[in-house]
Amino acid sequence: MAARLLITGAGAGPGSNLIRSLRTGDPSLFIVGCNADRFFLKKSSADRNYLIPPLTHPALSDVLRRIIETERINLLIPNSDQDVRFVSGLRDEVPCRLFLPGKTVIELCQDKHDLVAFLRARGIPAPVTFPVTDAAGIEEIFRQLAPRSHLWCRMRAGSGSIGAIPVKSPEQARSWIRCWEGIRGVPAASFILSEYLPGRDFSCQSLWLDGKLVLVKTCERLSYIGPGNQPSMASSIGALSKAVSEPRVAEVCAAAIRSLDERVSGAFSVDLKEDADGVPAITEINAGRLSSGTNIFDLTGKHNMAITYVRLALGEPVDLFEEYDVAEDFYMLRDLDTVPAIFHVEELFDGIQEVES
Repeated sequence: MAARLLITGAGAGPGSNLIRSLRTGDPSLFIVGCNADRFFLKKSSADRNYLIPPLTHPALSDVLRRIIETERINLLIPNSDQDVRFVSGLRDEVPCRLFLPGKTVIELCQDKHDLVAFLRARGIPAPVTFPVTDAAGIEEIFRQLAPRSHLWCRMRAGSGSIGAIPVKSPEQARSWIRCWEGIRGVPAASFILSEYLPGRDFSCQSLWLDGKLVLVKTCERLSYIGPGNQPSMASSIGALSKAVSEPRVAEVCAAAIRSLDERVSGAFSVDLKEDADGVPAITEINAGRLSSGTNIFDLTGKHNMAITYVRLALGEPVDLFEEYDVAEDFYMLRDLDTVPAIFHVEELFDGIQEVES
């Protein structure tokens, strides 16, 4: 596949992971990276790298077009929710292919409250959620969610569990939100309160073409990067993840994505947690992009999902339909300042000596 790709966020963790998966799957790809941060860009392993203006700069769309024309790019791959939203607005302007769901799907998925309300209205498991309008209304939300012992407070937009914390009382929620208002200038209306889901934590990644599920994989997050640095002690960024066979998770995600658009196309990364009865419920959908830890979905199983994404985007034949690709007993370990590593369970103790106590 002699294709030329442009990837945003080159040099940062998600961009580096994506490039690693693509090179493993097809070394013939020519990869161009871009980033608005020259320091991250310096770390990029792309074949060629471009420093671009930030998303808020009015010249960014023209800069991207010039890069695409100069480098003869076949496919532009946005690699964050912000980049997906920006690139989605250029779909009629960029002189190369994109592989994105519709604008309304992207906008819905980037508002966690509206997404959850949409899913629950269609009978798809998602946590009961209320928007915070102001600090005074928090008492009423707690009453509506009673008798739950504690709730989940987080922002209705953004990724990486930004602003997320479990709270046990209206006063705790008010104090947390006021802290964000006073220090970061984030208004109370940016937050939501949801039922707290105590069960296992899953990630599901899937590819779709014209309303048909092509490929889906699932993993479970077992621990998180830097949990002690976050009040929530949890994150969407797993430190230790395990590839798992969980048909219930795949089925819930497929139903959710089908409900978004009968002709949906693109990549979807879905976060889920089990409720008290063990039912997996959707907490977030990242529409239009692969996950930051995509390697566990690309470098295990029969199919490299990143490469399959590129082939679908370029209109190449992919002989897959509703493929649930399961590779059990593989673990991925991530941490700061290290390259993500994938091990089979049989390799976990190779080369390790235990000292008897």
